[in-house]
Amino acid sequence: MAMLSEGAIQALSKGDSVADAVLQLVNIRKIDSGNGAIRFRVMMSDGLHSMSSFMLSTQLNFMAEENVLAPNCICILKKHVTNILKDKRRVVVILEIEVIKPAQMVSGRIGDPIPLTEGTKVQQSAPIPENRQPLQQQQNKNEGLKGFTRDFGKKTPSAMPSTPGGSSKVVPIASLNPYQSKWTIRARVTNKTSIRTWSNSRGDGKLFSMEILDESGEIRVTGFNQEVDKFFGLVEVGKVYYISKGSLKIANKQYTSVKNDYEMSLNGESTIIPCEDAVDVPVIQCDFVSIGDLENREKDSIIDVIGVCKSVDEVTRLTTKSNKEVSKRTVNLIDMSGKLVTVTLWGDEAEKFDGSGQPILAIKAAKLSDFGGRSISASFSSTLMINPDIPEAYKLRGWYDKEGHALDGQSLTEVRGSGGGITNWKTLSDVKTEHLGHGDKADYYTCIATIVYLRKENCLYQACPSQDCNKKVVDQHNGMFRCEKCDKEFPNFKYRLILSANVADYADNQWVTCFQESAEAILGQNAAYLGQLKDSNETAFDEIFQQANFNTFVFRSRVKLETYNDESRIKATVMEVKPVDHKEYSLRLISNIRKLAAQ
Repeated sequence: MAMLSEGAIQALSKGDSVADAVLQLVNIRKIDSGNGAIRFRVMMSDGLHSMSSFMLSTQLNFMAEENVLAPNCICILKKHVTNILKDKRRVVVILEIEVIKPAQMVSGRIGDPIPLTEGTKVQQSAPIPENRQPLQQQQNKNEGLKGFTRDFGKKTPSAMPSTPGGSSKVVPIASLNPYQSKWTIRARVTNKTSIRTWSNSRGDGKLFSMEILDESGEIRVTGFNQEVDKFFGLVEVGKVYYISKGSLKIANKQYTSVKNDYEMSLNGESTIIPCEDAVDVPVIQCDFVSIGDLENREKDSIIDVIGVCKSVDEVTRLTTKSNKEVSKRTVNLIDMSGKLVTVTLWGDEAEKFDGSGQPILAIKAAKLSDFGGRSISASFSSTLMINPDIPEAYKLRGWYDKEGHALDGQSLTEVRGSGGGITNWKTLSDVKTEHLGHGDKADYYTCIATIVYLRKENCLYQACPSQDCNKKVVDQHNGMFRCEKCDKEFPNFKYRLILSANVADYADNQWVTCFQESAEAILGQNAAYLGQLKDSNETAFDEIFQQANFNTFVFRSRVKLETYNDESRIKATVMEVKPVDHKEYSLRLISNIRKLAAQ
């Protein structure tokens, strides 16, 4: 019984703080809190007394579910908080606990502890004999007891500060539950959404949400309508605040990836006060997953990931089904596993992101997709950090600058038929020998090739001037042009390009079709100017085509076997044309040479 912290249970029952108490777990059972959350109630013993008013914080439920915490095991109670319920009973919420002796290594219950309940008069323990073995020698027998103190009768100062008004004690986020009403937390804002609005049959409204963090855990906080007006402008990401009197409910995991069974809503009584003394509040908590391990994760998993921006695409704009335009940008991340993954950024993050200098990008709460093998999407609830001040970022930067920059990397997003900005490098001979395009779906590939010949005949056509229509118009010979799709006549038209080109690399050549944007990139002129030139100065028009020959580009193309008049042939369509980045191209060639030399 010498190894247990005698007197600790009595001190905890009075609400006193106890540092690193060594206790035996007597019993543990699952309880239904009535609102869907699973909680575990624990009975602990110090050898003299036992008490069943212990509750495991939800973040530690896995220890009970995986039988790490089992009857008779010996534990160190590292962090806890005492809550007083409405009926004045005290509950000790376990925030951090360490098992120093598993249950199977303990012969049974230690001592004959007396059950202790509030109001029960506790017998004082017998005086310690003078010849008892010193505490320091007892600790040396078990390294798990380091830092242990027997001064349980005195209430140690709380590590948590008081609120500015001193009206209530600050409690950890992990101890919050729907049954408490008077509490204050001190936490750092790690993420904050923009204001979103809604309109339905019940009326209009607006909301914003934020994620906050302290040393015990994190929680999602949402404000509606009046609370948006009151708090949105006050709260800044990275700052620390005292927050009081929010409403707690079971978290809807469909809309949050925060590791907490509860979420908080602000109400009319809620207060948020800036905190100046915030050095000890953590900045952010991330559980990074290696890019090489993404293949083993379930689709739609919410993960934290960090990597070096190997390459960044330009912003593109898409129109959603609700006819809203949204910005999109894809980034290729690489980490020390040597694997690459494509990350999609949306909205303001896509617009603002600067990938110059190949920065470190850390994303908290990204969504893993199986689109094109494995890819990642940063949603509105994700937190993006560029060159964060964390050890993982410094380690990654050192690796990349020393050796990682020379790696081409194996992309997890390189899968046939995927498309969407994916880099799947091939030579033109590979396209034929691997029979790309012969499957049920189209194949996408990227190659570096040179323009050998451009067919300028019929490369321009007169198209409908409507913004979302590119159909060919019919000249009515009365100054009007008719679009059959729009069923309208217009006094004007716009020129559009369909350019057939023969491209070649060192191994083979291929005919490809280039539409508006890719054709303009090859010719270096826009369609409107080319159309005007064709009608007014055919010599200058021909010169533009001559100058475009024998220029080399990076082509991203789509290939698919098509049948017309019972004749099947491969059709290659250029999706994107970019100038060659010779530095990146050289590094990729060096990497390929090293791979061949190692075979």
